[in-house]
Amino acid sequence: METFSFEELFHLLDQNKLKELRAELMEMNVVDIAEFIDELEGKRIALVFRILPKDLSAGVFAYLDSDDQAKIVQSLTDAELGYLVEELYVDDAVDFLEEVPATVVKRVLANASPETRSAINTLLKFPPNSAGSVMTIEMVELHDRETVDQAIATIRSTGLDKETIYTCYVIDDERHLIGVVPLRQLILADPQTKVSELMQDDPIHVNTLEDQEVVADTAKKYDLLSVPVTDNEGRLVGIITIDDIVDIIEDENTEDFEKMALLQPSEHEYLDTGVFTLAKNRIVWLLILMVSATFTGKIIESFEGMLAAIAGLTACIPMLMDTGGNAGNQASTLIIRGLALGDITPKDYFKVLFKELRVSLLCGVTLAAANFLRMLIIGGSGGTPVFMVVCGAMLCAVVVAKCIGCTLPIVAKIVHLDPALMAGPMITTIVDAVTLAIYLSLAKAFLLK
Repeated sequence: METFSFEELFHLLDQNKLKELRAELMEMNVVDIAEFIDELEGKRIALVFRILPKDLSAGVFAYLDSDDQAKIVQSLTDAELGYLVEELYVDDAVDFLEEVPATVVKRVLANASPETRSAINTLLKFPPNSAGSVMTIEMVELHDRETVDQAIATIRSTGLDKETIYTCYVIDDERHLIGVVPLRQLILADPQTKVSELMQDDPIHVNTLEDQEVVADTAKKYDLLSVPVTDNEGRLVGIITIDDIVDIIEDENTEDFEKMALLQPSEHEYLDTGVFTLAKNRIVWLLILMVSATFTGKIIESFEGMLAAIAGLTACIPMLMDTGGNAGNQASTLIIRGLALGDITPKDYFKVLFKELRVSLLCGVTLAAANFLRMLIIGGSGGTPVFMVVCGAMLCAVVVAKCIGCTLPIVAKIVHLDPALMAGPMITTIVDAVTLAIYLSLAKAFLLK
């Protein structure tokens, strides 16, 4: 297929050659069309969307930014909006409605069919970030009493409106989920074989109220292309497909990164987030860290006389604090990732601690030796006694920092906090105070006469 650059599309739009632009867009993937529309501004967004064929517009709409979606909805007639809502998969419609103002939601629901409106309202009632809130109700359902021939006929008659047909879900007369069967297996089986003979019993599934992170973990653990969702009675109510699972993983990773930087998670992209919102998301933890740094200041204040009396001590403080903070962050990052992937559990704490003790001793001895040579070569105030204290403090700081770095995330997991909170600035602030206390205590013990 011939490809066209956005520059060519912009040129056609600038020249008002809408017929040619429409032809070019029809040759493109819906994701690429959505990316092109996201580059536009003002009335051009609605203009380009409205020249798309109806059978293409719903696919493009699902991939647009929520702000662009709202602008397009405002430009559509009630009839056009009604068609668009009916063509969207229900989960895509719900994702859109969760991001737009209430006035837009009201107009969209007013132009939806009663069946679509009921389905959308059902999904909107589930808690945010739950399996029920991200599922779709458009899946292939087969009855256990059907033969393969009848099942394939069901797929042919209903599959066009389903989000996926590659995995089919088997239910009984009360809609309980009792099995799954891949489309491939149905195609290759004898036409008169019962579906109940081919299906995999007791399929992996999640409850509607499960957190979306559990859904992503389940899909990854069992290599599923879609995850069935059941209610408290075990009845099949929907599925979560791989495209939504990828979005969940991206959202959860973004949230973890923000928490590791001690930021309040944001639901919007950086450029779409207001200045005051960004400041609000940051200021709380900045205040907490600023106040907690008081302990570091108090430690320095209590040893102020010694620092003034012994040359060379003050100059080494930044190096020691940075080294301790870096060592703690290294350990915490690995442990947080291990906890997130399930490779590490709280019961593995003593194994983790023993391993980090050995690693920290190797790293600490190496850093202390290298630093002693550096100080001998470069020289500095205080002479060899000060050099020895600095290197001893560095060894102790690395060992303690790595122990703290592996301990805090596991403790957070035990008390049901997000381990990602115990990273970055939090670890650095704690380790800085501990490193400084170790350093000045050693100096007081060995250098003061």
